[in-house]
Amino acid sequence: MKLIKNISGRFFAAWAIFIFILSIFLVFIPLWVTGFYNEPKKTFAFYKISRVWTNFLLLFFGCTLKIKGEENFKKGENYIVISNHNSMMDITMITPFIPGPNKTIAKAEISKVPVFGAMSKRGSVIVDRKSKTSRMESFNKMKDVLKLGFHMAIYPEGTRNKTDQPLKEFHDGAFKLSFETNKPIIPAILFNTKRANPSDKAFFFWPTNLYLDFLPAVYPKDFGDYIQLKEYLFELMKTYYVTHLNHH
Repeated sequence: MKLIKNISGRFFAAWAIFIFILSIFLVFIPLWVTGFYNEPKKTFAFYKISRVWTNFLLLFFGCTLKIKGEENFKKGENYIVISNHNSMMDITMITPFIPGPNKTIAKAEISKVPVFGAMSKRGSVIVDRKSKTSRMESFNKMKDVLKLGFHMAIYPEGTRNKTDQPLKEFHDGAFKLSFETNKPIIPAILFNTKRANPSDKAFFFWPTNLYLDFLPAVYPKDFGDYIQLKEYLFELMKTYYVTHLNHH
């Protein structure tokens, strides 16, 4: 049975890659055109196109997505959204389904990928983590995103969680950003992306029911400093993930 699943998973992976590449060429021109728009029109257009694109991918990947907690986004407010990070799928799951236009933080390596890299620049703040200058510039760009009234999506674990723990240790950036801008944080918990696209298998994909839960906003004013905020959110997200994992 395990052998059959491994073989099937390779077949599904080949299919998923084919659909992904095909879809990129279908949406590349519309997304490329958004680069000529001014803000906020540019980000609004990118958000709408990416949402349609991701729904297309999920349909042909054989995956379903159930979203919970969208009511936690209050009209007229924008947020820093932090998410767990278990799979390559996560990057395309968060941005399109946050309720409202947003940008995410992306590694410089992604921006160098042919075609997809050009698209990622449209909807992301690019950072070279090896460069202190780049990290400082990206932090200021994230402040600008929030000033424009958009949400800012960040993966505080930094990279995919390849451990057997619910979460990896959080970096400070998202929480410093919250304190310096006085913007609340909404935790987002993704379930089952690791099942669909495991980080420990190089070429494997499995159609899966996916879940995205948005938790109530957490306000920086309720904490003494960003370290307390970070520690609170780490425990909150870890407990929620462990508690609800078997219910998804």
